[in-house]
Amino acid sequence: MTLTDLGEGFRDEAQRRRVQAVIHDRLADDREQQECRYLMRFWWQLSMPYQEVSMEQLQRNVRAPKLAVVEELINAIRTSHDEVDAWIVSTQQAFPVIQDRGAADAD
Repeated sequence: MTLTDLGEGFRDEAQRRRVQAVIHDRLADDREQQECRYLMRFWWQLSMPYQEVSMEQLQRNVRAPKLAVVEELINAIRTSHDEVDAWIVSTQQAFPVIQDRGAADAD
């Protein structure tokens, strides 16, 4: 399954940025570097028309329950803007904000 169509599924740029913020702030934990790397490639995929990451790569490198949340997002993007909004809310409720160790170490 190609993911190159995802950038076209947002209501507007603001909705895409909100989704990316949720991925960055709540899913991409730098303590899990391999998983974080692929989640950030997915984050980038949401803005790019070319393939940055494949579904197979995500399945190999992102653990449940985060993989399930990514799959829910892909389905939401391909379904409706309202589903994307609902994904944002439910993911914010399910995952706390991650404290970025890199930024904390720089202080």
